[in-house]
This record gives sequence, structure tokens and C-alpha cells, in this order.
Amino acid sequence: MHLRTFLQSSIRNAALAVALFSLVVNPIAPLALYAEGGKSASTSPIQHVIIILGENRTFDHIFATYVPKNGQTVSNLLSKGIVNADGTPGPNYSFSAQFSAKDTTKYSLHPGDKKLYTNIPPVIAGGAKTPYFPSIDVARQFEPFALPNSYYKFMTTGGTGLNAYVDIDTRIPNVNNLGSGVFQLTPGVKYDDYANSPVHRFYQMWQQLDCNVNHATAQNPSGCLSDLFPWVEVAIGAGSDGSSTGSTSPPTTLSSTGEGSTAMEFYNVQHGDAPYLKFLADKYTLSDNFHQSGQGGTGLNHILFGFADGIWYSDGKGNPLAPPSHEIENPDPQPGTNNWYTADGYGAPVD
Repeated sequence: MHLRTFLQSSIRNAALAVALFSLVVNPIAPLALYAEGGKSASTSPIQHVIIILGENRTFDHIFATYVPKNGQTVSNLLSKGIVNADGTPGPNYSFSAQFSAKDTTKYSLHPGDKKLYTNIPPVIAGGAKTPYFPSIDVARQFEPFALPNSYYKFMTTGGTGLNAYVDIDTRIPNVNNLGSGVFQLTPGVKYDDYANSPVHRFYQMWQQLDCNVNHATAQNPSGCLSDLFPWVEVAIGAGSDGSSTGSTSPPTTLSSTGEGSTAMEFYNVQHGDAPYLKFLADKYTLSDNFHQSGQGGTGLNHILFGFADGIWYSDGKGNPLAPPSHEIENPDPQPGTNNWYTADGYGAPVD
């Protein structure tokens, strides 16, 4: 996750920030102190489990070029030969190739008429055009206790200089000629700069994976090709009701949904990106095979994390009820469109 996005979220959720920053952003010493306290007899060397939720980012978005310690292995873009250590395309770069598709009648997990992108759609800028705080002193007034002193500077820098969800992100070199697959986000967009967020919703994420049992193999039993990420971003983005994308009309350009190929970006820890997360990966256990509890966004995954199960609408007495109509999704494309969902279900207010 972008450090700056993490800080921005803490501004809006001060109580959550206290809990998360004390464990995640606080420097190394407190983690060690917490781990040492209250040890009890156990047959396992594991005494504590600290869970870090990196919202809106995939494993490879952060750890694409991570190299584990001797004797350990990792599954990422570098180990698969998709990229080189310097972030350039590797010998297996084609494994990350993305396609456009057509879905004009019924929602499909594997839409047809796929065509390879020579260049994936350009990334659209996201995040604050100017920093949220003009000075460290002002930042301290809003967050007087949640951050280590050395982190306040990040709340005063990193503005994009671009109109969020409208402008092509020209900070990225060759943004209109990115090739057909993954690309390194830095140094054009620095690690502590604001940047866009990829779509993270249920139907969109399933569609991006392009799953079909006919594609299943011993090496890929899921049958998912993971090759429709930019297409879903530019065809429907985060939704069609205006609450998430600001648009209620089908896209007319590659920038209409305000995303572009945001999902194809990666940081390079070998170039100094994500230093604190790399430290945690070096010192503690890093899981490269757990990505999220369910396909979807913040709400779904926090529910699954907290309850280990789905929850439902009820009458408050344990009896299920149908959700309000404006919160029921229908991902079938609207007539005459390519994948513009009929009903978004994002909770838009109704009269």
C-alpha cells in the first residue's frame, strides 16, 4: 500500500490510526518490545501473530522484485522471470500480457473476443493534487500522537500536480506506451507520492481474473488467466452509479472511469521502495500465497477478517431480509454497452 494513502486514511479515521500505526508504522523497537512481553510456554516458536492489512494493493505491487534470504523462495514477478531486478521486462514478460474483451449481453467470468493490448491503457492520476497539509505543524494538530516524528513530513508532500481521476498520469515515463503488461511505477511516481487505486470490487475482480475451467491445468488448477485487469478498469472501473467513479454514463474514452491500467503497476524494493515493508519481510514471515479473504473491497474483507464468514441484511432479530434495491448489484451489461453494469449496488441514495 502507498505510505501516503495509509497516512491519508489515518487522517479520516483517527481511532483506527492509533491502533494501526502503533503496530505497523511505529519503528522497529516497539514491535520487538511487544513480541517479548508476556511469553508463555509453547511447543511452537511462534509467540505472536501481527496482521498487516495492505488495502488495495496486491503482493506483487509491493514485493514484485523481493529476493528472500538464502535458503528461502518466493513467488513473484522477479522469480517468475516476468521482470528483471531493475524493473525492466524479463524473459517471461509475456506472462503478464493483458487483453481487451467484449461482454455485451450477460455478465461473464471469461468474456470473449479478446485482443492483446499492444500498449495497455494509460494510467490515470489519483490522489491529492496538492498535499493535504501545508506544514508539519498543521499536520501535528490533526495527528498529535499517532505518528513517529519522522513521518509527519510525508503528510506535507507528494501532491500529484494533476487532476485526480481525470488527467493521464504524466509523471510515469512513456505512460502512453507502457507495453502489454506490468511496469514499474517509480521513480516517475515516487514511493511517497499520491497515486491512483485499482478497482477492488466483487464482480470486477472476478472478471479481471478471466477464469474458465477449460483453461485449468495441473500448474494452474484455477483456470484463471489474470489477463483482463486494464480492460475491466476502463470498461466499468469501480462502478456505474456515480458514487464510486463519479460517472453514470458508459465510458467514451480510456480515461472515463478514472483508472486506466493502475492495476499493472509495481514498486521495486531493490531500488529502495517500500523500505519498512521490506524490513518486515526480511525479519519476519512473508506469505506470498495469501492475497485476500474474498474478491472485493474494504467492507467485504474486514467482515471476513472479523467474522470468518459472510453477514447478511436482517430485521435485527436474526431473520434475513432483502437488501434495499439500490444496494443490489446486477453486473449484466446495460443494453448497447460493453460491460457497463446494469446496477452498481454501491449504496447510492435513492428518492
